[in-house]
Amino acid sequence: MTQVSPEVGATMEVDDKAQERPDPMPDPEPDPEPPPDGSPAELLYGIEDVPPWYMCLLFGFQHFLIFVGGTISTPLLIMSYLCMEATDPRRGDLVSTIIFVSGIITILQTSIGIRLPIIQGANFAYLAPTITILTTSFLPCESIDWDNLTAAQKEEEWQMRLREVQGAIAVSALFQVLAGFTGVMGQLMSFVTPLTIIPTVTLLGLSLFSVGAKQASSHWGVSAMTIVLLVLVSQYMKEIRTPFPAYTTSRGLHIKWLPIFTYFPLMLVSCFMWAVCGILTAINLLSEDSPARTDSSGSLIHDSSWLRIPYPGQWGLPTVSVAGVVGMFASVVASIIESIGDYYACARMCCTSSPPAHAVNRGVGCEGIGCVLAGLFGTTSGTASYTGNIALIGVTRVASRRVVLTSGVFMLVVGTFSKVGAIFATIPEPVLGSILMFMFSLITGIGLSTVKFINLESSRNLFVLGFSIFMGLSLPEWLGNNRDAIKTGSAIVDQTLTSLLQTSMFVGGILGLILDNSIPGGTGPAGCPSVPRLKGAEAKGNPSLSLM
Repeated sequence: MTQVSPEVGATMEVDDKAQERPDPMPDPEPDPEPPPDGSPAELLYGIEDVPPWYMCLLFGFQHFLIFVGGTISTPLLIMSYLCMEATDPRRGDLVSTIIFVSGIITILQTSIGIRLPIIQGANFAYLAPTITILTTSFLPCESIDWDNLTAAQKEEEWQMRLREVQGAIAVSALFQVLAGFTGVMGQLMSFVTPLTIIPTVTLLGLSLFSVGAKQASSHWGVSAMTIVLLVLVSQYMKEIRTPFPAYTTSRGLHIKWLPIFTYFPLMLVSCFMWAVCGILTAINLLSEDSPARTDSSGSLIHDSSWLRIPYPGQWGLPTVSVAGVVGMFASVVASIIESIGDYYACARMCCTSSPPAHAVNRGVGCEGIGCVLAGLFGTTSGTASYTGNIALIGVTRVASRRVVLTSGVFMLVVGTFSKVGAIFATIPEPVLGSILMFMFSLITGIGLSTVKFINLESSRNLFVLGFSIFMGLSLPEWLGNNRDAIKTGSAIVDQTLTSLLQTSMFVGGILGLILDNSIPGGTGPAGCPSVPRLKGAEAKGNPSLSLM
């Protein structure tokens, strides 16, 4: 059997028995259900590995917890622009809808799309054009005479706004579907180099620091405690094993030692801090307007329905406008660039070869289908790969596709219970912000780790790398402070360019792509920009084969 060595392009012949992976965390008591053989030594479970069912449930739930915080924040933010009343019980339905649709596309992407363990969820790239559509195409919420409107008229006010957003997302996402399934994206991958991937993946983390910092700053005491516990549990306590009762037919009832701090650091810390905030809320040690309170969502839980299955057109038939579609198109392009970076980051975290062109095509096409579904269902946002869950693979060292499929099933189930979705909306904002800061710091490190595949002694490479990252941070920051800077004479063109150039990953990735493919000279070591590519028989028995 052929095995790939850590060095790019190198292979070596090893005996099948020698390839058996030892227990990554030795235990004096043999584990009755060890991870299957053949997984990468760096991982507890590889892409094709199937953990025990109870571990799949726990791992999948942890992915769900990381996913749900960022996903529900999108509809909760857009609700204020939709002119929804704070007491409207449909708020819970909107939250459940985005969870439900994310479950559909997660299962689709993991099983027939890119076939990497990638969670799909609401994408922040769609926020800016969505807010622009709602603020430029409709009257401000403050100008509406709510006292003279009936309940049905109030409902129509926010639903007609949402239908406009739905149409823009669904129609613009057709480009992503075509770009993927016609093979366009796969052909462009021949131009993607390490100096394209490094700024793209690095800026995934760097550009989002303000999102986490803003939420964390709502209560620095809770945030600081959350971050300290995350570092303590995930880094200092990862070797500690905890006893749990277990039962097998061969051994009966016995004690099993599990590295729960390696498996579930984010879930443990999230639930613990959620409980702490709940206790502080119950004894009234937090001010009434504190974002750290677990009852800050008011009567959302009480007013939400128990069982409700989301369906396309539930808010009415989506409406379409040229300005809305073109403005949203910028987010689609930025989402494609971001997702391709996620594919490489995920492949690297999973210790497998980089996705081949046809796998990238399927991934982009499936994400396009997900955005079309998101528009038809009315989720307030398009969907894309979730970077935070990719980072979770690095923390837990669990890259099993079965785990992500389990998480997708969690999303479908939770998405049918509006009241359960509303409960997750009570996760305190500073806790969510701290988790974001922790996760995106890891993603930044993943992006920077790819520099080992380029020649850092070349002044050409140093220029392309530094310039791409610096401009990827500087240009979006400048445009954010000067929103009217681009004036081409066409409002549609202005909105499109502004949306594109305010996306750090797009700016950094495009600059790296253009500069590295146009400036004379080589990047450095040949091979995949993230991990070695395999050829022919070398792919036999390697987890990367599952992407083909």
